[in-house]
Amino acid sequence: MSLEVVTAALAARAAEHDRDASFPYDGIAVVHKHGLLTATVAARYGGEGAGLARTVDILAALGAGDPAVALVTAMTLFTHAAQARRPSWPAELYDELLAESRQWPALVNSLRVEPELGTPARGGLPATIGRRDGAEWVIDGHKIFSTGAVALSWMAVWGRTDEDPARVGSFLVRGGSPGLRVEPTWDHLGLRASRSDDVHLDGVRVPLEAFVETGADIRDWNALGLAALYLGVATAARDWLVGFLHERVPAALGKPLATLPRFQSAVGEIEAALVSARVLVRAQAADYDAGLPVDAGIGKLVATRAAIGAVEQAVALIGNNALNRRNPLERHLRDVLCARIHTPQDDTILAAAGQAALTRSQHTKEHTS
Repeated sequence: MSLEVVTAALAARAAEHDRDASFPYDGIAVVHKHGLLTATVAARYGGEGAGLARTVDILAALGAGDPAVALVTAMTLFTHAAQARRPSWPAELYDELLAESRQWPALVNSLRVEPELGTPARGGLPATIGRRDGAEWVIDGHKIFSTGAVALSWMAVWGRTDEDPARVGSFLVRGGSPGLRVEPTWDHLGLRASRSDDVHLDGVRVPLEAFVETGADIRDWNALGLAALYLGVATAARDWLVGFLHERVPAALGKPLATLPRFQSAVGEIEAALVSARVLVRAQAADYDAGLPVDAGIGKLVATRAAIGAVEQAVALIGNNALNRRNPLERHLRDVLCARIHTPQDDTILAAAGQAALTRSQHTKEHTS
């Protein structure tokens, strides 16, 4: 299977789904057909057992085709990766998910963000509550920015129990459960086809065993996987730019823009930034797979800045026409800007990196003085 084939298939309808803000069921079907939705299922469960490096390659290819498809796919891949590393799903429920995944695109996502709380990465407890009623939890809550909500087979809904003391974890909820409603609120600058709508839970019932407290830490997967996704967006923008410069022959020039040193240097700047970022992300992912320590936050920071900068440079080169809704660069620019909002965000990454560097410096000074 060639990832380039999948990229091309997704790209064929990406603009249409972006324009209509329609969920890309067809693109998800392509990813499922090629076995990519379950690439990170562990070998002990009968899966490929893909590591982070393979996942980075997949998400970069999908991001170049349709980043909305890539983002929805990423959430499912991360769920299986977490289960592979430290099982948290009850065996019976995970077996159900795997059985469904063999038949159709069984999408999964963790719903964590709430209107009052915002992202839990900044701290705080969820307002979503599960109240025990016999052998079931009865869940009430409201989640926002729920990527792919309309098409999810399973939702891992972050919440707390009504016990004393309360436990915090995730309620495993089937999509379409009674009392679960998806409100079509998503009207975003970029990734419009991801349908990251609101989800309301009003008395949704799940069995007691469908509450899980902890899972594997996949923050590095999230950081590097999404960094690769947005590098894919920038790669698509670069490819469009290169094609345009070869095809565009101004009457006054009589030859393609690609022959001019100014454009050659500009494309060289874009290429240097993207190659450097890709090498860093891929190397960090390979180190992670080898059990070596990585600073995935730095990788995400460097990659997302390179991706955004590359698309902005392409827009500047083309000028006013690049911001026309019919121009692919306009969509790529809107999509790549979404890189900034995923956790960890730049301020958190830089603060942690700075503190670590200052601590190392002080530690070295103390031991050499």
